[in-house]
Amino acid sequence: MSFSGHSPRKRFGQHWLKDESILEKIIEAADLKSLDRVLEIGPGRGALTKKLIESSVELIHGIELDVDLVVGLRKRFENESRFTLQEGDVLSISLKPPDGKQLNKVVANIPYNITSPLLGRLIGRLGSPPEMKYHRLVLLLQKEVAQRIVSLPGKSNFSAMSVRLQLLAKCRSVCEVPPRCFTPSPKVYSQVIALDPLNETERLDYKLEKKIDFLLRRAFSSRRKKLKNTLIGICPLNKLETIAESQGFSLNERPQEISPKLWVGLAKGIEKLELAENEH
Repeated sequence: MSFSGHSPRKRFGQHWLKDESILEKIIEAADLKSLDRVLEIGPGRGALTKKLIESSVELIHGIELDVDLVVGLRKRFENESRFTLQEGDVLSISLKPPDGKQLNKVVANIPYNITSPLLGRLIGRLGSPPEMKYHRLVLLLQKEVAQRIVSLPGKSNFSAMSVRLQLLAKCRSVCEVPPRCFTPSPKVYSQVIALDPLNETERLDYKLEKKIDFLLRRAFSSRRKKLKNTLIGICPLNKLETIAESQGFSLNERPQEISPKLWVGLAKGIEKLELAENEH
């Protein structure tokens, strides 16, 4: 193995996880089986890759943007037939391995500067199907982002992202990761989370999902304002209040106080009202 002369590159957000206990927790959370085919994003110098190879999985497919790391990884794992590596930008290249077969899990320490678009690509968005269907994703993220994803209503970090991700996947926290667990140490704390994307039968109707996404954009654009002020104009206020009351909440509440289930109920109520009005 050789990574001689390579220094971490800030523009790629390179911080390599070195803590063995955290690596083990990531592997445990992934619940790896012999038939699993794993996507690893940004293998870096291969610390997590080594753990994946030591498991019994069928295939590990890595995608690495840094050409110098690609050279080192290929040398380090040149005798590992279950490891394939692709050079390129994970936001734009194909995520399929050389054999073209489906990958079913993602295990990665992802670059923090591409978290939002990468989650969109891996899990999909409200109103549209995912590009690939994964059973589980175990991701190491910036703590602030991770906490928003798994947050509960009423918490200060509960956001539109919380609602969207929780309507797309079952989300849970695995462990916190302090800066000292990396080389070089980042300036922020990190966190490992596990996401189990919902399958087609568990997802809402895409039209309804788009309605929810629209409501979230309106409401969270001014998260300090009450819902009656941000959602005004969508339909008559008295009817909007009736829908909210039927779901058990008030338009005097703020968006971060409303659970994903209640956002679904609100969107369904508005859709039902719009349908009734169109029939007249």
